[in-house]
Amino acid sequence: MAHTIKDKKHLVARISRIRGQLNAIDRALQEEEDCYRILQTTAACHGALNSLMVEILESHIRHHLLGPESARVAERRKAAREVITIINAFLR
Repeated sequence: MAHTIKDKKHLVARISRIRGQLNAIDRALQEEEDCYRILQTTAACHGALNSLMVEILESHIRHHLLGPESARVAERRKAAREVITIINAFLR
């Protein structure tokens, strides 16, 4: 997955921010904070995960489906099946 390695620093930074949001949810629950704040942070974390998913998925499509013209049809079909599988899992 060369495309994720190219963006590794950026993706890892996004994951660190998501981890911080998850830690904030954990602390808020442990400290029995207001449920609205917990829900708000949970929604923000959900949005951040969705954005990360979209970014990686878009990169996957651009690299494996729309990438080099020299890519074999079999490789493109495999990549298309992977995208379909991921989207189905993501939307459940």
